[in-house]
Amino acid sequence: MASIHSVEISWEDLLGAFTNGQLDKAYYLDRLTGEIFSVPSADSNDVRQQLQSNGERFLEIPPFDYLSERQIAAEFASQISDSELRTLLNGSLAGKKPFGKIEDILSFYPNEEDRFALLKDKFLSDRLKSWMEENNLFAADSVLRALKHA
Repeated sequence: MASIHSVEISWEDLLGAFTNGQLDKAYYLDRLTGEIFSVPSADSNDVRQQLQSNGERFLEIPPFDYLSERQIAAEFASQISDSELRTLLNGSLAGKKPFGKIEDILSFYPNEEDRFALLKDKFLSDRLKSWMEENNLFAADSVLRALKHA
């Protein structure tokens, strides 16, 4: 029978590591303490090998997925009914000048900006929850619910 090890993990720190796009750092979760820490890419491979050899304890947090975010932005742009805004967003996604970043463009369209933020938050939450489940990490409330139904 598997035992339950309870440890507090800062959701804010975990989310920060999950959304960090810095390629010069790798983030890890210490399963025993709940600590989230980064290891610079410039560090020797010895550090990374030690972390990977203790894979039961240290879990690498995957880097931010820019491709998926771009796909979400493209899907969002395709659903916009305002043709002018859709053109601006598609231009931004295509990297055409003088279009700016999607977030900057949407700042002039508060309702659409809110909708896009909700879509991104849902994507990120779903991705983080999937990663947690794949690695047998569960929120306290879901563990308690499962125990009540057992």
